[in-house]
Amino acid sequence: MKFKRMMAKTSPGQFFKQVRQEVAKVTWPSRKETTISTLMVFIMVVIAALFFMLVDQAFAWIVKLIFGLGG
Repeated sequence: MKFKRMMAKTSPGQFFKQVRQEVAKVTWPSRKETTISTLMVFIMVVIAALFFMLVDQAFAWIVKLIFGLGG
């Protein structure tokens, strides 16, 4: 309810001024931090993909073994 009252009193010009003030307070990461974080994400994605591929292959082998479908 408080938010609605606050928004009702705020003009569009005031709103955008406040948005600019808040954006100025943000601490943006450096290029080095962004690069390292991106590389860490890519490495974790590769590790997760390999893990799930191995688990999938193991389950497929077990199912083939149980149902006698293996070669």
